[in-house]
Amino acid sequence: MDGLNACATMSEGNIVVAAVVGMIGIRPVIEAIKAGKDIAFANKETLVTAGHIIMPLVKKYGVKLLPVDSEHAAIFMCLNGEEKKEVEKIWLTASCGPFRGKKREELANVTVEEALHHPNWSMGKKITIDSATMVNKGLEVMEAKWLFGMEFEKIQVLLQPQSIIHSMVEYRDGAVIAQLGTPDMRLPIQYALCYPERRKRMGEALDFTKLAGITFENPDMETFSGLKLGYEAGKAGGSMPTVYNAVNEKAVSLFLEKKISYLRITELIAEEMEQHHLIAEPSLEEILEVEREVHQRMDCEYNRK
Repeated sequence: MDGLNACATMSEGNIVVAAVVGMIGIRPVIEAIKAGKDIAFANKETLVTAGHIIMPLVKKYGVKLLPVDSEHAAIFMCLNGEEKKEVEKIWLTASCGPFRGKKREELANVTVEEALHHPNWSMGKKITIDSATMVNKGLEVMEAKWLFGMEFEKIQVLLQPQSIIHSMVEYRDGAVIAQLGTPDMRLPIQYALCYPERRKRMGEALDFTKLAGITFENPDMETFSGLKLGYEAGKAGGSMPTVYNAVNEKAVSLFLEKKISYLRITELIAEEMEQHHLIAEPSLEEILEVEREVHQRMDCEYNRK
């Protein structure tokens, strides 16, 4: 942690890329903000669990929080120059990973290898599993709430299987502005690092003449309950998003180790959320303690087995 904090506050740097996985990123992000650094933000767990701490600090120290996630970078671009009060809805798009269209009973015997086979994006193991369960989209809904100051009723998830439309913003006059591009993370990373300048692209351009079509579907929140639970955790607020995130982190690890089934990931999230005694305005210490308690409880349970 001392090393992370030192990196986040180096005087030579003018922007900090927050891209560690998990809640370990909270303290370095706070230190970077206090040091006056702009943040290229790819550590969604920090905002999901501690948005009520982070966003006031962003305002207090006058730094920029520039989203790196492709969906949030797209929303950021679509909001550019517009008044927030004019926004009717944010459309957060999702590919739904490798299991789009399947029903819950078809996923009972999913293997780790199948869950890691994302059709469009090349990502790390955890985020790929999170995409398959749609927990990642639940985290992104909560992240969007804090980044853009929107209520959950104005944030809607829409499946866009080709991963060409990365997200959209609908305005109250009926206009919808969308950001399109190839499924290549180099664009949102470059945009955040160079903002407000747009540098020459690094990847291939989107070729509209080769597109077979762009389609949309409503998400199946019963089969992919990770998204439904994400909305529930976000609306409950307080320490509930920490439980959602902490259980998922441990459950995904257990699944990758082949100690639990794929469907058990979201079952564990639901069980822990139901048992949790909500802390309405948790301090940073309380957030981290909730995470520790969840991880210790799950470690004890599965180490016994």
